[in-house]
Amino acid sequence: MRRREFVTAIVGGAAWSRATAAQTHSRIPRVGLIFGNSPAAADHILAAFKHGLQELGYVEGQTIALEVRWAAGRSEPMTELATELVNLDVDVLVAANSAAASAAKGATRTIPIVMFAGDPVGLGLVASLARPSGNVTGLSYFNVEISSKRLGLLAEVVPGLARVAVLRNPALPLHANYWLHTEAAARKLGVTLQPLEVRGPEDFEAAFAAARQGDAQALIAFDDFLTVGYRRRIVELAANHRFPAIYGFREFAVDGGLMSYGPNFVVLFHRAAIFVDKILKGTKPADLPVEQPTHFELAINLTTAKALGLTIPPTLLARADEVIE
Repeated sequence: MRRREFVTAIVGGAAWSRATAAQTHSRIPRVGLIFGNSPAAADHILAAFKHGLQELGYVEGQTIALEVRWAAGRSEPMTELATELVNLDVDVLVAANSAAASAAKGATRTIPIVMFAGDPVGLGLVASLARPSGNVTGLSYFNVEISSKRLGLLAEVVPGLARVAVLRNPALPLHANYWLHTEAAARKLGVTLQPLEVRGPEDFEAAFAAARQGDAQALIAFDDFLTVGYRRRIVELAANHRFPAIYGFREFAVDGGLMSYGPNFVVLFHRAAIFVDKILKGTKPADLPVEQPTHFELAINLTTAKALGLTIPPTLLARADEVIE
């Protein structure tokens, strides 16, 4: 059988199977998930999603099937993974980052998508947070105030802060949005930003060397699947170059980063199960408003602060949600 005939047969068979299942109720729903990094970096996030499904009465392998795909810290496989899951005829696609969400939307306009994205309106994923329209809904994990908050936190612990290096991926439209917000916050604080462009893990060493040569006093790492997937390496490089650094995920602080400020992604992924449940029960994505986090958590690693010779102000410690010693 020629390849085209084979693919046509597979897709046609899947469509027939789905229609038949709707009549006989014999087919269990199938959910496809796209993660930007590796299981080692995000398995606990997947576990939170599975736990959410369990609380809603789903049993993996019996009443729901999960098709999980990993991009290993690269943006290039996203489109391929999204297309693969669409061809598997999944009932819902869960996209665990902005790039995956964009790839999923490009692959299908009919299969419902539950996304995690930093700026879903700015990225064109939804028409608005209140009225998403189309086949995409889910959770946003960023607001414009977070950039000024992170810079302000660095200023509280680094005396005379004037120059901050920013780890960003120029290939990601989301990071362009982050940069604009961070730049605006920096102007208000009188801080100069030094962009460090990283497209893959092979760029880390040169980026940190450039920050040292540029006399950066501190570091901000923009959130994405690359930085999260290689967070231990980034934390190690920040320690070697003695950069006080702030991140968006508490996992960075747990792994030795100085500070993190952002939403709790375990909580967000747990809530994603509710979106999937509602969609499987017939609610259209367009009728499910995009949720934003109601609380941003501050984590501080005192061991790292001591190693950097920094004293964390008592007022800042009192505001921390988690202090790691």
